Amino acid sequence: MMKKVFALTLALCLLIACVPAMADGGTYTVFYSGEVSTLNYLVTATTWDQAMAANVVDTLVEYDNLGNVIPCLAETWENSEDGLTWTFHLRQGVKWYNCFGDEVAEVTANDFVAAMKYILTPEYDSAVAKQVFSSGVVNAEAYYNGEVTDFAEVGVKAEDDYTLVYTLADPVPYFLSATTYVTFMPAYGPQLEELGKDFGLDNQSLYFNGAYILETFEPQSEHLLVKNQNYWDAEHVYIEKINRLYNAESATLSPTAALRGEVDSASLDNDVLDDWLANHPELVTKTRSDLQYSYFYCFNFNPQYEEEYGPANWLIAVNNKNFRYSLMAAMDRVYSLTAEDAENPASLLENVITPPAFSAVDGVDFINLDAFANTTSYFYDESDPEGSAAKALAYKEAAVAELTAAGATFPVNVVLTYKTNDSNWAGQVQLIKDQMEGLLGTDYINVVLYAGPADSFLSATRRSGKYSIMRCNWGADYADPETWTDPFAAGNNYNFMDQMLETDNAETVADLNTYYAMVEEAKAEKADLNKRYNLFAAAEAYLIENAFILPYRTEMADYQVTKLDVFEGEYAPFGLCNQRYKFMHLHENFVTAEENAASFAAWQAALAE
Repeated sequence: MMKKVFALTLALCLLIACVPAMADGGTYTVFYSGEVSTLNYLVTATTWDQAMAANVVDTLVEYDNLGNVIPCLAETWENSEDGLTWTFHLRQGVKWYNCFGDEVAEVTANDFVAAMKYILTPEYDSAVAKQVFSSGVVNAEAYYNGEVTDFAEVGVKAEDDYTLVYTLADPVPYFLSATTYVTFMPAYGPQLEELGKDFGLDNQSLYFNGAYILETFEPQSEHLLVKNQNYWDAEHVYIEKINRLYNAESATLSPTAALRGEVDSASLDNDVLDDWLANHPELVTKTRSDLQYSYFYCFNFNPQYEEEYGPANWLIAVNNKNFRYSLMAAMDRVYSLTAEDAENPASLLENVITPPAFSAVDGVDFINLDAFANTTSYFYDESDPEGSAAKALAYKEAAVAELTAAGATFPVNVVLTYKTNDSNWAGQVQLIKDQMEGLLGTDYINVVLYAGPADSFLSATRRSGKYSIMRCNWGADYADPETWTDPFAAGNNYNFMDQMLETDNAETVADLNTYYAMVEEAKAEKADLNKRYNLFAAAEAYLIENAFILPYRTEMADYQVTKLDVFEGEYAPFGLCNQRYKFMHLHENFVTAEENAASFAAWQAALAE
């Protein structure tokens, strides 16, 4: 008890010592460069799209800034003794509003049922339907596949307007955390029935029950969110308006605009960071590290880029394990990460897909489980460049012989795709190209840098298969390692590896069948968490050790200038809470480095308790 009192007292003292002046009720203005692809939060799996929904539609529960579950639309809840039934008692009097702020109807349990039915209706092509399946809701997958035709047989029921019940096929230890994701968000049932595929077409074709109302939605111009004055928890919504202004060059122009007082926050990429550290060091702060995201390089098994780059030749090459090993062993990841953090790039490095501190079992961090003991042996070791080069060249020699026999030609074009307006990413891929071609030789590979568009980037590149290898990322949807298998499941648009199952690539097919069987075995283990976590670790290690995925980095704490104290916001390594402005104050001036450090120390002290 004494330790807890000391830590909380320390946190309070640190906050009192350095608290920036607040300007509650103001407008928080930022530039953005990439347009959202849809406002329909029931179908999108894209973080940028979901960030809008996170602020205008509430979930059953939410998190405080220390990662504690707190009531939201559900005031109370309970789980049955056998773990199969979750009952949520909804807050009464919460209303839906249109974009003009007019009251439409009360939020009821029926709206959760209607939203899940929409997600599980194949014609709406929801990218998050699989998350419902994995959450264990009875007959969810069977209904989606047409094996069950009556939605009343799906395990979601409105017992009355304020009592919502989910029935699971098996106990799911992470179910409560899953309810913070879009799969368990409500939507006004009559509107869904009326609009169908047109739900979320614009801000007039959906309703809002959250902290903000999307008053203005003008693509490539402005997004204006205004505080919902009738919000059930309005006293904890401190910022009156969120004004997002479109600027295709926001990454370049935002820092200067911040100095002119035009925006209240700006990221400081490497190309401007040195100047800021030299001229405005007192204003340079860091974001809070977001442990719900992981970055990794995907090998694409369905290349759809231009013929001039030889997609058919790449397909032959990528199905050769020694070729994949050669690229994995040749990429000096730490060197490429200097484009993002020149001071300490190794601190970002990740050797597995699941981020550190995401989950643990019996006091052991998931990433330190025995299954991962050998994964680093396949990677380039920056501490042993000669040994790493020898390993990569040995893989190259084996691959050349095997690929020549298979009909491949050299050099193999390696289309390395990046986002055109991301200067850090552009610098990263240039370093990768120079280093890998230098090690493996341009007689073997020709790395082609492919700049994807700023708008609808994922649709135009990763989801369309316009890459050979590409840095991808995934954010956790719930508090269980199963979430890190979702990007690679059947039907994925990350690396399309499952498409090889219908081909005669015997080695690839055998490896994939083994991986998918390992994942299913892990999913089936519900009772023994230790066994479950170790099975998922074994599956993830198998995916890496067979070079389908190259782990890269964790979500870095970016440099920025801002009028927000990032440590006030909701926090959890999954779900939507990290995208919300609720609980955050707008400060009169930019938060200083000293204030940021004090807030971080106070947050860490409180988090430890």
